[in-house]
Amino acid sequence: MLNRMVEQNLDLVFHALGDPTRRAILDRLAAGEATVGHLSRPFDLSFAAVSKHLGVLERAGLVTREARGRERVCRLNPAALDDARAWLEFHERFWADRLDALEALVGTGSRNMDESR
Repeated sequence: MLNRMVEQNLDLVFHALGDPTRRAILDRLAAGEATVGHLSRPFDLSFAAVSKHLGVLERAGLVTREARGRERVCRLNPAALDDARAWLEFHERFWADRLDALEALVGTGSRNMDESR
C-alpha cells in the first residue's frame, strides 16, 4: 500500500499529465529550459492561461520556475515522475503475471477439450 504522500503526488502528477497542453509543454521543456513567453508561443492561449498550466505542472513537481530579471525561466524536473513510473511498473508486472496465469489456464483447458474429443 502506498503512503499518503506518495498517493497525493501521484494524483498531482497524473492530473498534470491528463492535459494535452501540459504534455506539450513538458515535451518542449525536455529539449531544455525556456521562458514562459517562449513556451506560450505555439499555443492559441493567453500568457495567463499558459502560466496557469505551468502552475499545475509546478504543483506536481514536474516543472520549476526561476525568476531571472523580468523573465521566468522554466525547467523540467524528470525526477518528479519517479513515483508514477514505479506505480506503473508495479501494475504492469501485476497484470502481466495475471494474464500469463490466465493464458496458461486457458491453454490447459483447450488441451483438455481436445483430449476429450
